[in-house]
Amino acid sequence: MMKLYYHPSPNPAKVALFLEEAGLEYELVPVDTRKGDQHLPAFTAINPNAKTPALVDGDAVVFDSNAILLYLAEKTGQFLPENTPAARAEMLSWLMFVATGIGPYSGQAVHFKHFAPEPKVYALNRYDFEAWRHWKIVDARLADRHWMLGDRYTVVDMAVWGWARAVPFVLGGEAWQELPNVKRLLDEVNARPAAQRAEALKAKHAYKAEMDEGAKQAMFPQNARLATEGAA
Repeated sequence: MMKLYYHPSPNPAKVALFLEEAGLEYELVPVDTRKGDQHLPAFTAINPNAKTPALVDGDAVVFDSNAILLYLAEKTGQFLPENTPAARAEMLSWLMFVATGIGPYSGQAVHFKHFAPEPKVYALNRYDFEAWRHWKIVDARLADRHWMLGDRYTVVDMAVWGWARAVPFVLGGEAWQELPNVKRLLDEVNARPAAQRAEALKAKHAYKAEMDEGAKQAMFPQNARLATEGAA
């Protein structure tokens, strides 16, 4: 049986959505990132990047969320576009757009908006601007098509959904006024029974919610270097 190493954050959520949509059997392995589980040798042996999620499927180990989506789609033949060079190129382009743009810029915007110490004006301005720019591209893409690749629900929509759930936290409470098409996609996916089952997974383990000093050390280990340099 497959094992999904999971935390209730955007990247693991989109993998959980695929597994639920496809009806695949899997074991959920909690990785409590605010307790530092992602740095334990048992997890870094699977994912050297020390980030959730990771998937173990027999001898196959996949540890990037969009790579996992593509792996599962190709393994099962589900939630893929038409099997043509043009359709596959479109899928790969948008899947990588989420992987290299939406995810990183949204994540950094969250960090500098909610967690980074001062001074942070320049960094927050950069990442907030880029997060907005990327999300507006997705919104424009959805303005004249039902799903990201047209009429067919695919892994690209799952990848977008994972992060769209966090848009108000990333961009602010008024973001949906400027991203109506992203909100439509989010609402349509949320209405799917598989999405509801994926969302319910976060209740299966008592993940640490507090962002105390221990959580900050686990989540932002780079700050230890600043403390060391400041004491020198």
